[in-house]
Amino acid sequence: MAGTTFGMDGETRPVDYAAINAVWVSLAAALVASTRKRGSEDPITNQELIPLAAATFAVSKAVARERIGSWVREPFVDQAEGQRPKGNRIRRAVGELVTCTRCVGTWSALGVVGLRVLHPQAGKTMSMVLASSAANDWLQAGFKLLTEQTNLVGSKLPPTD
Repeated sequence: MAGTTFGMDGETRPVDYAAINAVWVSLAAALVASTRKRGSEDPITNQELIPLAAATFAVSKAVARERIGSWVREPFVDQAEGQRPKGNRIRRAVGELVTCTRCVGTWSALGVVGLRVLHPQAGKTMSMVLASSAANDWLQAGFKLLTEQTNLVGSKLPPTD
């Protein structure tokens, strides 16, 4: 793992990652325990999987990559150094987590699905808002790629007089 040196004081150790994982597992267990009966009242349907996944994508991208999420990363990441984790041990491990979209995605999924199960209407609304944001990201990226390719092809055409 990047930034991991075992046995040196202050560097990230496996126990630091285990502590972060323990927090996630505890939150997930609390969610499951507190929503045992609610799942049968308003279950998450297969049709909700794509919006929930897109919502998770939108949150994780915002936290790990976007300027709007810099306040979350700032205590743990030296953003002037290319988002390099700062500090030692847990602080550094959290810095690694908040710069990894896949890692943040796991936490985001817990929050998005948790909201959906605890407060179904609010969860559905937020999922749709965030899924729409994710769709916008994909459409903007596709449009940018399309225009770049069009401009590239256009620049290789012989001039017309």
